[in-house]
Amino acid sequence: MSEKSFIDYIKIYCRSGNGGAGAVHFHREKFIAKGGPDGGDGGKGGDIILQGDHQRWTFLHLKYQKHHRADQGRPGGSNRLTGADGKSIVINVPIGTVVKDEKGQVLFEITQDGQKEVLFKGGQGGQGNWHFRSATHQAPRHAQPGVEGVEGWITLELKVLADVGLIGFPNAGKSTLLSMLTAAKPKIAGYAFTTLTPHLGIVPYRNKYSFVMADIPGLIEGSAQGKGLGHRFLRHIERNTVLLFMISADDAAPKRVYEILLHELREYNPDILHKQQLLVISKADLLDDASKKRFEKELLIGQPYIFISSFTKQGLEKLKDELWKMIHTSIFL
Repeated sequence: MSEKSFIDYIKIYCRSGNGGAGAVHFHREKFIAKGGPDGGDGGKGGDIILQGDHQRWTFLHLKYQKHHRADQGRPGGSNRLTGADGKSIVINVPIGTVVKDEKGQVLFEITQDGQKEVLFKGGQGGQGNWHFRSATHQAPRHAQPGVEGVEGWITLELKVLADVGLIGFPNAGKSTLLSMLTAAKPKIAGYAFTTLTPHLGIVPYRNKYSFVMADIPGLIEGSAQGKGLGHRFLRHIERNTVLLFMISADDAAPKRVYEILLHELREYNPDILHKQQLLVISKADLLDDASKKRFEKELLIGQPYIFISSFTKQGLEKLKDELWKMIHTSIFL
């Protein structure tokens, strides 16, 4: 998925339909001089509905269609005939969509495929004059107008849903690891910010299980203040069950790198650090036994870690075992 086709933030205008007006009508029939009131009710206006769609990963389909208006309810008719309801509009959005109003307040979140949430309800249809008849008022000449629909600008934000989120500086080896464990084909090259969009892949496990892994674009120092890719992708980390920190074996100061990553997450949202965490030292094929010991001594962080190499596949099976255990431990926490 290219950067241009990945849209994870968008504003759209929505308006639900007005309710139809109730009818003012009197019964007309041969040989009946003064028929009673028989004005029908107006139909209900159409709703604006958001629905989760697991086949969508972006808001690209909404980029060129930012205005959504549901149909109006039809007015009531004679003989107590109720007007037709306005047709509702269903807007499909990716799983992990956060919906906010114009003030930035969260209205709801879409977290499941097929989940439907009514964003704006259509206006109720007005009552016809048949409802206003009484013993002392036998010929009411008034009916209710339909209730107006609701309108406004809505913000949609996407937070990628994944079991495991890969976190690290650019060129930490995240894209390579994802490509080795899954069928995903992220762009891999030897320069900073190779990954400009999150990539997801399905990791097969023991031939009958699987879990979802996401390669989150690389962080840099100052990301929480908007530097680099900033907040644009930090929010995707909030939805991951397990945080997989990656530090490259060729980093000169691995402990400093790890501390920076933790600091950026803490500055953005301290609650993120309550998630289960695993540290991986990538490119371990560059280290001999003595170098690994020096690396371990320098870290001294009290955090579980695994040496891996996507090139030689060292530690990959152990990594999958540990992630599977952590994912299912988190489910029951």
